[in-house]
Amino acid sequence: MELELKAEIGGRTLSVRTGKMAKQASGAVLVQYGETQVLVTVVASNELRTGIDFVPLSVEYQEKIYAAGRIPGNYFRREVGRPSEKETLTARLIDRPIRPLFPKDFRYETQVIATVLSMDQENDPDTLSMIGASAALAISDIPFASPVACVRVARLDGRFVINPPINALNNCDINIMVARSKEGIVMVEGEGQIVSEQEILEAVFYANDAMQPIIDLQEKLREIAGVEKREIKQETIDDALLEKIKTLALTRTKEALTIADKKDRHKVLFKIKTDVLESLGDAYADQSLLISNVLHDIQRDFLRNMILQEGKRIGGRQLNEIRPISAEVGVLTRPHGSALFTRGETQVLGVLTLGSSSDEQRVETLSGDEFRPFMLHYNFPPFSVGEVKRVGAPSRRDIGHGGLSTRAVNKVIPSKDRFDYTIRIVSEVLESNGSSSMGTVCAASLALMDGGVPITDAVSGIAMGLIKEGDQVVILSDILGDEDHMGDMDFKVAGTKDGITAVQMDIKIHGISREILEKALEQAREGRLFILNKMMETIKSSRTELSPYAPCVLSLTIKPDKIRDIIGPGGKVIRAIQSETNSKVDIDDSGTVRVSALSEEEANEALKRIKEIVTDPEVGTIYEGEVVRITDFGAFVRILPGTEGLVHISQLEHRRIAKVRDVVKEGDIISVKVIEIGRDGKIRLSKKAANNDDEPGNSQNLTRKRDTSRY
Repeated sequence: MELELKAEIGGRTLSVRTGKMAKQASGAVLVQYGETQVLVTVVASNELRTGIDFVPLSVEYQEKIYAAGRIPGNYFRREVGRPSEKETLTARLIDRPIRPLFPKDFRYETQVIATVLSMDQENDPDTLSMIGASAALAISDIPFASPVACVRVARLDGRFVINPPINALNNCDINIMVARSKEGIVMVEGEGQIVSEQEILEAVFYANDAMQPIIDLQEKLREIAGVEKREIKQETIDDALLEKIKTLALTRTKEALTIADKKDRHKVLFKIKTDVLESLGDAYADQSLLISNVLHDIQRDFLRNMILQEGKRIGGRQLNEIRPISAEVGVLTRPHGSALFTRGETQVLGVLTLGSSSDEQRVETLSGDEFRPFMLHYNFPPFSVGEVKRVGAPSRRDIGHGGLSTRAVNKVIPSKDRFDYTIRIVSEVLESNGSSSMGTVCAASLALMDGGVPITDAVSGIAMGLIKEGDQVVILSDILGDEDHMGDMDFKVAGTKDGITAVQMDIKIHGISREILEKALEQAREGRLFILNKMMETIKSSRTELSPYAPCVLSLTIKPDKIRDIIGPGGKVIRAIQSETNSKVDIDDSGTVRVSALSEEEANEALKRIKEIVTDPEVGTIYEGEVVRITDFGAFVRILPGTEGLVHISQLEHRRIAKVRDVVKEGDIISVKVIEIGRDGKIRLSKKAANNDDEPGNSQNLTRKRDTSRY
C-alpha cells in the first residue's frame, strides 16, 4: 500500500512515503524536504545470531553524486572506495540515537541503509536520514521502543531557525543537531562560536519543541502501514545458577570496584570471571556467555549503587572531582609543535605540522569541492587500552572523535589572512580510560600554542556522565571508561574560558529533562575551566616564533592578468622557479601568490623572482639590466624578465660617441633609468641619466633596487 504523510517543519514540508520503493526490505521510506530526497531501508535477518551479547546493528549512509547532478571526479567516475568523512559521521549520527532503543536481547543481524537520491543544495540530507531510519524501523517487524525525530537548530542574527539552508550555516553562531524520542532528548551534536551554556540549552529545547510533529507523523505512519513486531526470545537464567554466581562473585566484585587503577581492576574482574566459570564446571560450559552477562550486570549494579547511595566512584573519587592532570609541550624535536596531555589514565600526544596552501585537503561533497586549511586526525591504537588488534585504516570511531575535536578547536584557529599556513594536528592516543576525544582537544590546543600558531584562545574539554534510577539523578564529571559503559549518558563539552565551541551527547535511556541537561552543562563548565587552568600552568599563550623546521610562507597580491606570466608556456616558468629555489608556488584566481620553502632565504629568492616577472616598469626608476641586442642607433636592455627597453645612442654617455659598441656590448650589465613609456608600451631608457643620478649630492638619487613595497 502506497502511503504519504506530511508535516510542516521549519516552515517547509517534510514528506515521508512508503509502499512504492524497496518493498522487499523489512521497512523502507522515502523522506523528502524541499527537493532533497533520501531513501532509507532497514532489513533484519530471520536467523537468530548466537554467541554474542550485543545488538548486531550496522548503519550505512551513502551519498550518490548523481543526487547533485554531477559526475564523480575520481578516476573511475563512480562512487567507490571508503565512505567519505561526511558519510561516516552521518552514519554514526543515525546509529547513536536508535541503537539504545532496540531490545537488549535483540540478536538478529540488522542493517539500516540511507541513500541520498536527490540533493537541492539547500536542505542537508543528514537529518532526513535519521528520521527515515526511525520511520523504516517503526513500520517494520523489528522491535523498536520509540520513534526518533531529528532537526538541526541554528542561530542566525540572534534568532533560532529550524533546518536552515546549508549556505546560511556559515553565518550562524550556533549549529546543533538534536534528536529526541517520545520521552525526551536522546542525542545532541554540534558547535558554537564560543557561546554560553544557557544559549546551548535554549537551542536544544527550541529544537525539542519543534520535533513533536515528526514524532506524531511516525506514530500515524506506524498505525496505518506498520506490521506486527516479531517476538524476541528473552535470555533467561535459572534461579539456582543465578544464586551460585552471586555467592561466588558478589563480595569480590564489590572489592574490585574500589581499585582505582584500571589495569589492576580489570585483572581482578577477569580473575573473578575465570574463577566463577571454573567453579561452576562443565555442567554450565554451554552458558558461559550468559554467565558473563550476569557478572557484568553485577558489576553494573554495584557501580551504580555505590554512586547513588554512597556518593562515591571507582577509586573513591568524588562526583565532580577531576583526575590528576599533567601537560608538557615541546616533547618532540622535529615536528613543528607537540604536546603530551595526561588526565588520569587517559594520555594523548598532539603533534602539529604546518604546510602551504597546496597542502589543504580537497574534499568532494554533494555541494561541490571543499578546501580545508585545518585538519585534525585522531588515532586510537589498540595498545592504548591494553589490547591486541589488527592495525588498519581509521575506524568510524577514529573519524567521529576526530570530527568532534575538529569542531572544538576550529573556532580558535586564526584566519588565512592572519596566518597563511595549512595546519594539521594529529592526535595519538597513548592511553585511554575515559574521553580520549576531550584529551585530544586539550593536547591539540597545547600543540598549537607550542608551535606558535596564534590561536585566539586555549580550548579544553570534559566528558560528563549520568546515573539515573527513578527520581535519583547523579551527574559525574570526567568519567572513566567503566562509568561511561555502565552509565546512562556520555556528554562531551569543549570550549574556551569564555564559552562553548562543541558539544556531543548520547543518552542510553529514553530521554533526559531540561533540568538534568542544565545541571550537566554547569558542572561541565566548572570542570572545563579547572582543566584549562591546569593547561595554562604549562603554556599560557602561543609562542611568538615558529619552529625553525616549519616552512617559511610568504605571499603577495598581483594583477590577475599577470598570472599567465608567472606560469609561463606549459608551466615552464613556474616549474623553473620552484626547482631552482627549492620552493612551492601556489596562485589562486584572485591573484594571491603564496610561496613556501624550508628556509626563509629560499622563499625570499622565489618571491624576488616572481616580483621581477610581475613588476611593471616605472618612469624615473633605475634598473640593473642586461644588454641583449645592439643596433646602429642604440642598445636594447632587458630590465625585467620579458621586458626590454631601448637606450638610444645619444643616451649612452654625456659625450658624443660614434658607435654603440664603443660603450657597451651584448651581455653587459648596466644601470639604466626609465625616462619614458610610450602609449604603445615602448620603453625609452637612459644610461647617462642613471649615471648622473649616482653623482654625490644629487637630490634625485634613486635606489638601484626596484621599489616593490606596493606588493
